[in-house]
Amino acid sequence: MDRTVFELQGVHYSYLGRYPALCGVDIKIERGQKISVIGANGSGKSTLLHVLDGLIFPDKGSARFCGKELKEGVFNDQQFSRAFRRTVGFVFQNPDVQLFCPTVKEDIVFGPLQLGVEKKEINKRFEELVNLLDLKDLVNRAPHQLSIGEKRKVAIASSMAVDPDVLILDEPTAGLDPLTTRHILDMLFRANESGKTVIVSTHDLHIAEEISDRVYVFNHEKRIIKYGSTDVILNDVQLLHDNNLTHVHSHRHRGKPHIHPHIHLDHHPEIE
Repeated sequence: MDRTVFELQGVHYSYLGRYPALCGVDIKIERGQKISVIGANGSGKSTLLHVLDGLIFPDKGSARFCGKELKEGVFNDQQFSRAFRRTVGFVFQNPDVQLFCPTVKEDIVFGPLQLGVEKKEINKRFEELVNLLDLKDLVNRAPHQLSIGEKRKVAIASSMAVDPDVLILDEPTAGLDPLTTRHILDMLFRANESGKTVIVSTHDLHIAEEISDRVYVFNHEKRIIKYGSTDVILNDVQLLHDNNLTHVHSHRHRGKPHIHPHIHLDHHPEIE
């Protein structure tokens, strides 16, 4: 049985036909994988995720979902469109793009309502997500009244409410406090353990280290420069440095400023 969920071959994409965003991208993602996509700002991470979610289509090359090519007009087939949106959940980097209902509760239940999920099941999912993400004090508020971190949690809840088989998340922990980040990572772990495919773009190498079994690295030429197991990629110091994925800190030594890079990956021995 073919376990391939997404397969991109030679994908190019330019905004307005003038601003290249992807330049010959190949990627293959199988069911049940945990994938992180890392790279500097503007390297193509978000554009890749938008292609995977069928929000934009390649100018050149092919993008396939379970063997079906994603291209202009494919979502006019209501049966395919419904199945795709039921299967693939997407969390935007900017939660304001995703939240449009009068209240938080309406945003969370909107997706499953549109897909015809039974009301009893919708209520069950809603309660579980509200408790998991600590949203109980927000459910009757308007999204525009929330902080960026609160909005991000609601956006994640609205995608999870559909109970998709594939979760695509663009910088899901940006702007969140450590405890909320922990809750979201735990939720993604549980989702993956239940068989879901998880695809995350992130600037945070700690998140990539913890959430991934495979990492793809974009370079400034908007190509995937290298991919492999998380340990191999995140221990390639030169690769991370060359692609602007190390932090640079300044300190003073004997009265003079010095700058030096840090990767900030703490590896702890396993306790058996």
